[in-house]
Amino acid sequence: MYYQPVRQAREGESRLLKVNGTGKVHVCPDVVNVNIGAVTQDMNLEKAQQENAQIMEQVRTQLMAAGVPEDHIQTADYFIFPEYDYVDGQQVFRGYQVTHTFNVTIEDVSQTGYIIDTAVANGANRISNFEFTVKDPYQNYQDALKVALRNAGANAQTIASTLGLNLDPTPVKIKEIDSPPAVPMQSYQKSEGLGATATPIEPGTLETVARVEAHFQYFS
Repeated sequence: MYYQPVRQAREGESRLLKVNGTGKVHVCPDVVNVNIGAVTQDMNLEKAQQENAQIMEQVRTQLMAAGVPEDHIQTADYFIFPEYDYVDGQQVFRGYQVTHTFNVTIEDVSQTGYIIDTAVANGANRISNFEFTVKDPYQNYQDALKVALRNAGANAQTIASTLGLNLDPTPVKIKEIDSPPAVPMQSYQKSEGLGATATPIEPGTLETVARVEAHFQYFS
C-alpha cells in the first residue's frame, strides 16, 4: 500500500486553517397561520353540507368583522366521509361527516386568541396547525449570518493563538452551510372553554440559524 509522504512546510510559508461558525438569532413572530374549521354530521348528506356551509359563512363574516382581511381567509380542506359503526360484526351506516377548514393568516399575533374565540363562538369546532412566522425572514437570516461570520473569525483566532500561529484575519474563502428554517422555541397554549378573557396564545420566539465554513491563511 502506498502512502504519500507528508510535506514539511517551509518557514514563512502560508497554510490554510478551516473553521466553522454558527450564528443564532431569536425573534418574536409577527404572523400566525392557523386552520379554523367546522365538522358537521347528519344522516342526510345535503343537511350536513348545508349546516356546515352556514357555520363557515358565519365564521368567515365574523372573522372579517374582527379585522381579518378577506384574502387572508382561504379554504384549506373540504372533506365528506360516510361514517359507520360495527354492531355484532355488522357494518351499520350512521351518517355523513362534512369537514370544511379555512387557513387564516393573522398579522397581529396579539389578536390570535380573540380571533380563535370569535370563530368558536360562531360555530367553529376544529382549531389546528398553528404556524408562527415572521414577515421578513430574510433579514433575520442576515443577522444570524453576521453572528456566524464573527464566530468563525473568533474560532480561527483562538486556534491560532493557542498554537502560536500568525493569522491573517481576513478569510480567503467563505461557504454558507445549509441551515434549517426558523423554528419555534415555544409552542402555543390554549385554555379550555371560553370566558371573559381571550384564549391565551403564547407564540414564544423563533430561532434562525446560519452556519458558515471559513478558510484563513496562517504563517508558522
